[in-house]
Amino acid sequence: MTSLSAEEILHWNDTTARHWHILFDEYPEALAIPCDIRECSTVAELLQHIVAAELRYTERLADEPITDYADIPKSDTAAIFATHDRAVAKLRTLLVDDSYDWEREVDFVTRSAGTIIATRRTILFHALLHSIRHYAQLATLLRHHGIKAAHQMDYLFMGARLI
Repeated sequence: MTSLSAEEILHWNDTTARHWHILFDEYPEALAIPCDIRECSTVAELLQHIVAAELRYTERLADEPITDYADIPKSDTAAIFATHDRAVAKLRTLLVDDSYDWEREVDFVTRSAGTIIATRRTILFHALLHSIRHYAQLATLLRHHGIKAAHQMDYLFMGARLI
């Protein structure tokens, strides 16, 4: 082995999202907590941003029409994480397609940085690691509001056991 695979990073991303889904099912009021991460005004908007990026980048990778940001839910936990599940299902399909060209460049317009050209591989890893980064920010924000995530978020705990 020379590096982590896309499948391993996707598994970490999905496992992390599932833990967050459980936490927000337990604390649905946390969606209304004020938030200043990524120009979001509430935690619900940050979660929308996380899953919107996953879905919209996945749609770019699949050469599908891009879902309008306003059409991505932020009202409740189930709807938010259903968007994540849609993105992950599409990514899993792409990852098993041996004919898919991960080195092909794609140009697209971002919401904040203008037009970008990147390989599909770069877009894939950005989408997966973007979520992880924002979940770490979210953990700090919620901890400041008295809600502590019970799960370990570091990649180390994807293959380690506590003794």
